[in-house]
Amino acid sequence: MTFYDDIYPFYPLQRTPFIFSGRLLTIILVFLVLAVSLLLILPGIRGKARLFWMFRIIISLFVGVVTVALNFTCDWAEAKVATNATYKSFSNAVVSAEVGLHVGLYGINVTLKGQPVVQFNETIDYNEMFSWHDTIEEEYEEALQKGLPNPILYVAEKFTMSSTCRLVYQYRHSGRYASATLWTAFCCWLLANILFCMPVVLYAGYMTLATAAFIFCSAASFSITMNVPRCVFSVGNGSFEAHYSHSFWLALATGVLCTLVGLSVVTLYFLMPERIKEAFSVGVDSYEDEGALHEEGYLNSVFLDGVTISPLTLKPAATTHL
Repeated sequence: MTFYDDIYPFYPLQRTPFIFSGRLLTIILVFLVLAVSLLLILPGIRGKARLFWMFRIIISLFVGVVTVALNFTCDWAEAKVATNATYKSFSNAVVSAEVGLHVGLYGINVTLKGQPVVQFNETIDYNEMFSWHDTIEEEYEEALQKGLPNPILYVAEKFTMSSTCRLVYQYRHSGRYASATLWTAFCCWLLANILFCMPVVLYAGYMTLATAAFIFCSAASFSITMNVPRCVFSVGNGSFEAHYSHSFWLALATGVLCTLVGLSVVTLYFLMPERIKEAFSVGVDSYEDEGALHEEGYLNSVFLDGVTISPLTLKPAATTHL
């Protein structure tokens, strides 16, 4: 869009926070409600088992919420540069701003924040989302029609199919594979929690290791894009190059946590199977239950058909009181 008499056109801002989106907040709230519900049963658990169950619930829900939430975060890779660049098309006005790129598994966020924020009697604080579920071309055309600032359009253009950088092919395909393996890791996490409630603790440990393996595969799928020759471009007087960000390192840390938990369960199962079953409440519940299996029985003499038993060795039959 053009402007007339040095007045920029007005258009509604596309406010899309790149860290806490609506989907991400919903996922976190669901797991928080589930965590509070499970922690409410802790007062009914006696002894040291209460502390064990608390750590078990917290670690399990942490792995679950991470594997789901990482699909919707937009900070697997990011780049920031402080630069002086032209603000609008058909204008020589130069603004001092920080341009940010935040890459997720389903799209990118491009931010533009002025330094200072208010310049040319306008608040320069933009955050635009471009997703590549099908194609990014349509969203880029809409951004052109809105008249978004030049730095945002320039960065978004590098992710279109017509760009010589071809970044969309690298990040879109790697993001799809990373998302698929994360959902597979979430399914393995569900199976591991089910198996922990059954007398098959060893297989639960194996499924925890499988969860870690798929999380590592997800991080590897995304890192392939970061290791190929990348297109380094400039915005104004600053160069632009993306690096790993919080979500990538969180995925690796969660994979390491699942590996440690899985290896601990498998190792302890082979060293002390009965103790590990008792710890997960899938073995004998108490000493009394175990002793009940070997309790001494009583024989009623009425059922002795001609068999002679000494009165000294015969114990009286148990009576039932109603």
